[in-house]
Amino acid sequence: MSAPSAGRLRAVRIGPRGAVALLLVSAIGIAGFGWPLLADSRSALLGHAQDAPWLFAALLPLLVGVVVATIADDGADAKAVAMLGVLAAVGAALRPLGAGTAGLEPMFFLLVLSARVLGPGFGFVLGAVTMFASALLTGGVGPWMPFQMLSMGWFALGAGLLPGAGRLRGRAELAMLAAYGCAGAFGYGLVMNLQGWPLIAGLASGVSFRPGDDLASNLARFVAYYLTTSLGWDLGRAVTTVVLTLTLGGTVLRALRRATRKAAFDAPVAFDSGGKVARDTPKKGV
Repeated sequence: MSAPSAGRLRAVRIGPRGAVALLLVSAIGIAGFGWPLLADSRSALLGHAQDAPWLFAALLPLLVGVVVATIADDGADAKAVAMLGVLAAVGAALRPLGAGTAGLEPMFFLLVLSARVLGPGFGFVLGAVTMFASALLTGGVGPWMPFQMLSMGWFALGAGLLPGAGRLRGRAELAMLAAYGCAGAFGYGLVMNLQGWPLIAGLASGVSFRPGDDLASNLARFVAYYLTTSLGWDLGRAVTTVVLTLTLGGTVLRALRRATRKAAFDAPVAFDSGGKVARDTPKKGV
């Protein structure tokens, strides 16, 4: 049986156990990000508005680790681990290039293209590992890091789930990836601001979190907080991602697809007793 086309190769597959683990950690992550808006006015969490994010920060690394291990256990081989290590190292090295410069973060561009070629499972693992490695590299370790790992995993996972992986090519594909990268850059900034918003004291009353207030009031304050503190930074990130995708995306996609074909992730080779190749059998899965 012939190997599948490069557009459908998947270095790391999401099997049933990985899918369940990913759904569970995503549900807990949503609670970790959104509890200020989701908690009932009588919830005990509101009495610990400064403590709750630390609880989620302590829990999320363990959960993200379980997801990464489970997804990897569903089908990552030595070639996939090597590819993951190389791309994570490149992504971690790219992040400091734009640190502190109006949100110019080329790492997002690399994650979008890598997940597009290598699939959503690889994308989630790559996003989480890259953010972990870059935090160690830049000294950005803190209670926000687990949230960054999960958010970046979601971002890359979404890129891997975009349609037309086996047939869409050229300018149409680049335009789709650029649009997703733009939206994802704003989305990442939005959810990360939601994580830190309840912890920041001394803000103006029109943008600060008020425990116990109704959803509409706190949501309006959060929107005002995001627009006044982070929109410009996220705009820089989005523009950088779009420009790099449209100018360098075609070259990077071709290089990644060429490397993926040579690695032949989906076609493990079986040998007969004489040491000759008997068949190439593509893996099954998502």
